[in-house]
Amino acid sequence: MKASAVDHADAAEHLRAHADHPSGFLAMNSGTARFHSVRVPGLIAYKQRGGHVVQFGGPFAPPQHKASLLAEFRSHLAGRLTVAQLRTADIPLYAERGFTVNQIGSSYSIDLSRFTTRGQALAKVRQNTSRARREGVTVDELTHDAAHDEELATIDAAWLRAKGWHVKQLDFLIGERGGPGAPLRRTFIARREGRTIGYVTYSPAYGTRPGWLYDLTRRVPSCPVGTVELINLTALTRFRSEGTGWLHLGLTPFAGLSSEHESASAGRILTRVIRLLAKHGRIVYPARNQEAFKLKWNPHVIEPEYAAFEGGVTLGAVWNLLRVTNAL
Repeated sequence: MKASAVDHADAAEHLRAHADHPSGFLAMNSGTARFHSVRVPGLIAYKQRGGHVVQFGGPFAPPQHKASLLAEFRSHLAGRLTVAQLRTADIPLYAERGFTVNQIGSSYSIDLSRFTTRGQALAKVRQNTSRARREGVTVDELTHDAAHDEELATIDAAWLRAKGWHVKQLDFLIGERGGPGAPLRRTFIARREGRTIGYVTYSPAYGTRPGWLYDLTRRVPSCPVGTVELINLTALTRFRSEGTGWLHLGLTPFAGLSSEHESASAGRILTRVIRLLAKHGRIVYPARNQEAFKLKWNPHVIEPEYAAFEGGVTLGAVWNLLRVTNAL
């Protein structure tokens, strides 16, 4: 399969116009291919591995053109299609075409117009950020990421070593430093005693809840408690002062699972497997820690996200999804 030729600026414009998905900007990742139609506007982001294709999100296109774009994309496929991070509104598009659609987790979003650090809900954030400040942590926004690339790469390496020799960086469903989307991202860094000790990147979020996506988080093991919370609170405060509407905290796999969110086309066996991973799968993904961090910010919207499997769930399709995201 070959994507239609398009430059990165055009891809970014397609997303700005049509990506009603909090994490839609991840389609700009350097390792992700983008399919474009010559007949209808929009794009489809995907990766191919062997006889399997993994699509990110639904078709990023006007609602009236999603079916056409998907049909054209599928006509070019050289293998079976799996879709990750599908939103509720796009379930019928895939279910009607024979896909099995299962909830895989939940995403979390903060309405900045209603956000406040007052009250019991944000008590832990207040406590941790105060502790970080007492230990001398300060936060600034980078204006030129390239000038600090070596410094941030050192943090990346320290973060990965601390995770253990067997851990790899996740891919496809999280952002990156650099790549074609770099000019549109923002990065906030934490310093202590003149040394950079952590950072968080934020990507643009478009659609019905526009704002920023809390994306890549890295820190050295010696970071004082509250460093990441202080980075995020500083960024959140800056965004709100600029008139930004939403801060999205992104997907947490295996979190917020509920029978009321499960689709009518869900696979029963996969539902049981996902529930087991949610309960016992810390090795695959630290869902409970991630969920606890996001709930700490008292998000105003928690919504399910899904995976869709063409022709039903197979071991090969699940295995390929894990491989494409670098979870295994």
